[in-house]
Amino acid sequence: MGLKYLYLDESGDLGFSSGSSKFLVISALMVADYRELDRIIKNMRRNKFKKELRKASEIKANKSSPELKKYMIKKLNEVPETLGFHTILKKDRLQSRYLRENKDKLYNYIAGILARNIVIDRFDVEIRVDKSKGKQVLRDDFNEYFVNHLREGSTIGKIEIHHSGSESFSGLQFADLLAWSIYQKYSTHNNEYTDLFTFENSCNIVT
Repeated sequence: MGLKYLYLDESGDLGFSSGSSKFLVISALMVADYRELDRIIKNMRRNKFKKELRKASEIKANKSSPELKKYMIKKLNEVPETLGFHTILKKDRLQSRYLRENKDKLYNYIAGILARNIVIDRFDVEIRVDKSKGKQVLRDDFNEYFVNHLREGSTIGKIEIHHSGSESFSGLQFADLLAWSIYQKYSTHNNEYTDLFTFENSCNIVT
């Protein structure tokens, strides 16, 4: 049984105040070989974007130049067996008071919808989530919820989930870029980046 790598990140926030984002996007990037992503980032740091990235511990889409973001998407398009999955919440459609008042449960709920739409057959899966939950009990709650939904409709072998700092994993930096690009499309109607995707992506709107 082979192995797939799945990286999760989000764009937008979990709040519902007047200053909060209008959308929440959770994106997942799946690849067969994470080393391909490592090579792209390493080459960017050594060559084309050496100056821009000199003081950056990680690549964040909202802090990077348009040229860098477009280059990353172009190189990601060249990575074999790449898939993108996205769930988008338009917050004014969410009626549940419970989810509005419990941010961790809201994140799990949206991530669960994402997981149900990822079909993985006859592979083990290693999952990395951008480290945002400080308490182990919250991580354990997320892990159980996400794995249960990921197994629906799939024949997955072993699943490992790690909550990691994105500065240490290229896959999380690419997942950040995917989530940011999808967020731009829905929040500002800017398709400039998503139109560059040539690998398969699927989007689910929470209604």
